[in-house]
Amino acid sequence: MTESMRVLFVCSSGGHLDQLLALLPQPEGVDIAIATFLKPDASSKITGMRSYGLFWPTNRSVKALLINLKRAFSVLRRERPAIIVSSGAAAAVPFFFAGKIFFRTKNVFIECFDRVDNATMTARLTKPVTDLYVCQWDSQLSDYPRREQVTRSR
Repeated sequence: MTESMRVLFVCSSGGHLDQLLALLPQPEGVDIAIATFLKPDASSKITGMRSYGLFWPTNRSVKALLINLKRAFSVLRRERPAIIVSSGAAAAVPFFFAGKIFFRTKNVFIECFDRVDNATMTARLTKPVTDLYVCQWDSQLSDYPRREQVTRSR
């Protein structure tokens, strides 16, 4: 039996979660867990999936950052993902840094599709530890190395 590649989705609930769930179902050989805010809208979308609750609200909150950093270490120790994927928002920051520095993860940031002109704050904060940025628009992340532009399949 071959071991699956472990991937951790980290995002806030709402549109960020919807954007990552659009990547499902995962390819064969990929095992996905999700770390998000376990609000009612999110919980119903991830029923039956391995999930971890994150502390919120995170908006410019040092308290939330520290609590989620502790949770990041706990989740990363348990899951041991090879890749962390996030579409934002602030919850991604402690996971990307802890993952890269202590667990040697590859980090992929998918920029919000409604962000046309510039990078989100989370994209800017995680720049030192992000291996790949995925964006939809030509104008997104133009000053970021390691980026791929994607288009919708038809």
